[in-house]
Amino acid sequence: MTQPVGCSSPPVFDDYFRISFEELLVWRRDVRRFRNDPVPQQLEEHLLDLVQLAPSVGNSQPWRFVRVKSANVRRAVRGNFELCNQEALAGYQGEQAKLYAGLKLSGLDQAPLQLAVFCEDATEQGYGLGRATMPETLAWSVVGAIHILWLSACVHGLGLGWVSILDPAKVTSALSVPPSWRFIAYLCLGWPEEAGKVPELEGLKWQARTAAGRTVLDR
Repeated sequence: MTQPVGCSSPPVFDDYFRISFEELLVWRRDVRRFRNDPVPQQLEEHLLDLVQLAPSVGNSQPWRFVRVKSANVRRAVRGNFELCNQEALAGYQGEQAKLYAGLKLSGLDQAPLQLAVFCEDATEQGYGLGRATMPETLAWSVVGAIHILWLSACVHGLGLGWVSILDPAKVTSALSVPPSWRFIAYLCLGWPEEAGKVPELEGLKWQARTAAGRTVLDR
C-alpha cells in the first residue's frame, strides 16, 4: 500500500481550507445516477489507501472490501435489490407510496465500480481493546471508514451511492466471503451524471433535512 503524503509536524489549516472543507460537506451526495466511464485503477487504489487512515476501535481496522466485477454476482445483487424494494414499497400507502415508487434508489445498472463492505468480526487486530462491553464498535468503525471513502471520492469528483435496500444474508452468500465477515454496505462508485444543487430526496419532496439531530441535552 502506498502511504498518503504525510507531514512531520501538524499542518495549519487556513481559512481557505476550512471554507473548502465545509463546501465538501455541503456538496457530498448519495449518488444514484452515474456515467459509464470507468474509474481509473490508480484512483481506486488511492481512495482505498486513504480509507486506511480512518479511525477504528482499538486500531482494529476491521473493514474488508470486495470488488464486485462478475456479471453473475451483479445480477444476483440486482435481483436482491428488486425483491427488497418491492417489499419496501408494499409498506407505504397513499401519497408516500407514489413518492417511493418514483425514487431512484440504486445505481446498480450504471455504476462502473461496485464495492461490498464487510466487518471482520473475528479480527485479532487491536486485541479487543475498547470493545469488550460494546462489540458493535467494530461495525461502527467500518461505517466511519465508509464516510472517509465517501468524502475522498467526492474530493476527486467521484460520486458514491450506498445501496441499503438489500438482504444482507443473500449478498453475503452471493459473494462467498469468510463466515466471520458481516455485511455492512454495498457501494456504487462512478462519475455522477450531474451535481444536484440539493440532495435528490429533498428535491423530490421525500424528506427535507431537519435540525432534529442538532439537539444537545445538558445534564
